[in-house]
Amino acid sequence: MKARVKLIDGMAFLGESGSGHAVVMDGAPEYGGRNIGIRPMEMLLIGLGGCTAFDVVQILRRGRETVTDCVIDVSSERAETDPKVFTKIHLDYRVTGRQLSADKVERAINLSKEKYCSASIMLGATATITHSWTVIDETAETQTPSAA
Repeated sequence: MKARVKLIDGMAFLGESGSGHAVVMDGAPEYGGRNIGIRPMEMLLIGLGGCTAFDVVQILRRGRETVTDCVIDVSSERAETDPKVFTKIHLDYRVTGRQLSADKVERAINLSKEKYCSASIMLGATATITHSWTVIDETAETQTPSAA
């Protein structure tokens, strides 16, 4: 896997993936940025959310569960001094589908956390990562929140 990051202007950078996709990153105005792109540390959180969402949906679909939506809200805290690593990260999953098994959703989240999500495992080296989830059955319009 490869990537390239190139200075555009001021503190704005263009990040290009080896698969041919691009994203603009920029710093906050107090650091010379113009606020025209996502912050690099925000990209890490988005990457974490994307990595675990991919795992959870794939695991559930392979288990013949009908998943129609998956939204993960990611919140974090960072160290106050440099390097300002993430110290706490919370992932709140909302998985929607038809007659989804809450036990299977919980199992998929745990498998992602413990085995498959490279981003979660790497960030877990410096941060305490916690999870909560809600299963939404669109056929019955009921919600089953996690006990976590």
